[in-house]
Amino acid sequence: TPPVQSETPRPRLTPVAPTPTPTPQPSGGLYKDGTYTGRVTNAYYGNFQVQAVISNGHISAVLFLQYPNHSNASVRINRTVMPWLKEEAIQAQRENSDIIAGATATSEAVYNSLAAALLKAK
Repeated sequence: TPPVQSETPRPRLTPVAPTPTPTPQPSGGLYKDGTYTGRVTNAYYGNFQVQAVISNGHISAVLFLQYPNHSNASVRINRTVMPWLKEEAIQAQRENSDIIAGATATSEAVYNSLAAALLKAK
């Protein structure tokens, strides 16, 4: 019988999985990026029109394109109310339905114009 030769054991190769390439995740936002203008709405003392700026699917800014500024009362109300309405919309990420006491017509007009802008962004 022929002599038995011993073979040197070969190292076992373990397959290595390729490193996955990270894929960008969708922003998960509610809206399409862009700038959207709402319709002109009447606030009894004058018209409002707002523009919504959407970044990464979220409201990043609300701009006032038109607002009543022809009387001292309008200027006083808007100086107080407009920053609050803007901040509320950005925080809530929608047109808010909270009405500010003493500025009901302003609140409704701003929210209606913003709702029209956000509808375009859907």
